[in-house]
Amino acid sequence: MVKLRALGIEFVRELEALRLYGGRRAVVLLEADPANGAMMLESVRPGRVLADTGSDEEATTIAASVMRTLWRPAPENHPFAPMSEFEGGVAWLRVCSANKASPIPRALASRAEGLLREFVASQAEPVLLHGDLHHYNILSAERVPWLAVDPKGVVGDPAYDVGPFLYNRLFETGNPVSVLKRRVDQMSEELGFERDRIVGAAIPRAVLAAWPYGSTGEPWSDALRCAELLTRVEVARPTN
Repeated sequence: MVKLRALGIEFVRELEALRLYGGRRAVVLLEADPANGAMMLESVRPGRVLADTGSDEEATTIAASVMRTLWRPAPENHPFAPMSEFEGGVAWLRVCSANKASPIPRALASRAEGLLREFVASQAEPVLLHGDLHHYNILSAERVPWLAVDPKGVVGDPAYDVGPFLYNRLFETGNPVSVLKRRVDQMSEELGFERDRIVGAAIPRAVLAAWPYGSTGEPWSDALRCAELLTRVEVARPTN
């Protein structure tokens, strides 16, 4: 399969991420022509997206498994975006919280900025993150059951990679509050992260997805609504 995209840093980051993955739970990069923005990728068959999985619990387990396998230390010299800057990061959240014309509620933007600052300051050993691993970027395959596609190439704490799975397809479920709680709890159990850490990382991720750097139009309502839910939802905890 040939993939073409505009030349620029995003192309470079995707290319280098695929090279580092080496086909381990990610689509194989067969050849690349960086001068023309072209990549030859393995054909992924049957290529069914994770969104087509009937059970949200099963989809969450699959996504967690793919995440665990993809995460690896980034090389010393790399082109990847630090999580503090990805999609505008801390600086863009500061703009959103100060801009009265922003469609993001100022209190939410301010909280997201503070959470991201705290998360960066307390991050675990940084690894290469996919950056956008959700139900439509995980495909069924023959070589292994599921493969990731379209990595963004981000370096940071692994818990920062969970957010896109939480806010994608959330409002297609019958009970988004219940599903969100269960996704957080399940990811916490399967990945070994504290629930509060997953929520604290997911709020800025959802805000930045709702209104990424340089946005001028309407925000993506699903991501914004998820961010607002995450600030209110009391994450279920096991009882003794």
